Amino acid sequence: MPKAKIGVIGGSGLYEMEGLTNVSEVKIKTPFGEPSDTIMVGNLHGVKIAFLPRHGRGHFINPTDIPVRANIYALKSLGVEWIISVNAVGSMKENIHPLDIVIPDQIIDHTKSRVNTFFDRGIVAHPLFADPFCSTLNELLYKATKEVGAKVHRGGTYLVIEGPFFSTRAESNLYRSWGVDVIGMTVLPEAKLAREAEICYASLSCATDYDCWHETEESVTIEMVLNNLKHNVETAKRIIGFVAKRIPNNRNCPCAETLKNAIITDPSQIPAKTKRDLALLIGKYIQ
Repeated sequence: MPKAKIGVIGGSGLYEMEGLTNVSEVKIKTPFGEPSDTIMVGNLHGVKIAFLPRHGRGHFINPTDIPVRANIYALKSLGVEWIISVNAVGSMKENIHPLDIVIPDQIIDHTKSRVNTFFDRGIVAHPLFADPFCSTLNELLYKATKEVGAKVHRGGTYLVIEGPFFSTRAESNLYRSWGVDVIGMTVLPEAKLAREAEICYASLSCATDYDCWHETEESVTIEMVLNNLKHNVETAKRIIGFVAKRIPNNRNCPCAETLKNAIITDPSQIPAKTKRDLALLIGKYIQ
C-alpha cells in the first residue's frame, strides 16, 4: 500500500487534485466501513499526498452521512500526519467577503446526530480539544494563502451545523449574535477524529456567500454557491501546492501525542476486538 505524508480532504467542488504525479488509486476497508471514495495517492512537489473527496466524486453523500471515521482511519493507515481540510462556508461577518479565505482557530459544534469519536466500543478517551486546529498547519496555510494573493483572515470561529439545509434568517441572526465568523457543515467530526488519530488538522475555509443574514446582499442561492465554489477551488489547489513544499519533516506540536494521557480505560478491560480495531491509533500506548 502506498504511503503519504499529507492528506487533503476535498469539500464541495473539490473532487480531484490536478498536478499529482505517479498517482495510485487506493481502496481501503476499515473497521468503520469504507471511506467516501477511493483515495488518490501521488506526488506533489516531491511530497506524497493522499486526496479524498469527502462527499464522493459527483457529490452524492450528505454532510451527516459522510463516513468520517472511515475517512480519517483510512488516511491514518496511509501514514498521513497532516490533513488539510477544504471547506465551503458562509460568511457571518461583513468584512469576510465571498471568495475570501478564512483559517479558523476555533469551532462551535451545533450538530445533532454525528458519531464524533473512535472510542465507543469498550474504551474511553478524553482528548484535549481547547485548540481544535493545529497551530503549525494553520500558520502554513495562512502564509501560503497570502503568497497566492488571496484575501485571507487569520483565526476565527467556525460554527458547524447539521445540514443539509442552509440556515433560516432567524437562525443566521442568532448565530451572528454568538460572534462566529463562518458557518458550514463539514469540519466536524473531522477535526475531533483527526485529533484522536494524532493527525495535525486545519481548515482552509472558502467563503461562498453571506448565508442569509445580509440585508443588502441577495440571499444565498445554490447558483451563487456553485459559481463562487469554482473560483475558490482553484485558489485552494494553489494554496495546497505551496503548503506541500513547506511541510516540516518532524512534528513538534501537541497533536502528535494527543492520546498519551487521554485513554482512561484500564487496558485489561478493553475488549480484544476493540484493541485490534484501534491498534492503528492506540498501539503505541496499549498492547
